[in-house]
Amino acid sequence: MMRRALDAARAAVAAGEVPIGAVVARDRRLVCVAHNAPLGRTDPTAHAEMLALREAARALGAPRLPGTTLYVTLEPCLMCLGAMVHARIDRLVFGAPDPKVGATRLFADRTAADLGLNHAFAIEGGLLAEESAALLRSFFRARR
Repeated sequence: MMRRALDAARAAVAAGEVPIGAVVARDRRLVCVAHNAPLGRTDPTAHAEMLALREAARALGAPRLPGTTLYVTLEPCLMCLGAMVHARIDRLVFGAPDPKVGATRLFADRTAADLGLNHAFAIEGGLLAEESAALLRSFFRARR
């Protein structure tokens, strides 16, 4: 699934967006694919994760997404993690860490109750991290 997210990140580059891709899967089956689109949509919330969660909710016919895994090429920000809590995903898998705005460290070693949340999910980082990071480096190098 992370390879599909990387393909979506490449599609973001073609659209002039920062190369971040996301996939939602349930029972090892693809539910949807999305890529970053805040520039094209003139929407600061149009992160790949947010778009994937919205599309998954439409595809599955429910605002809650139990039993799903969200794969994303870059560690999510706090906004996206909050949306994942509200969507009730089971698991997050991300590629490259984001030392600037990546927010998964806020969840590390804490329970949902510790954070005042009503839902928690498993978080795994580093899947195809170098490939994800290389795509981002290449994109920003070309823009400088």
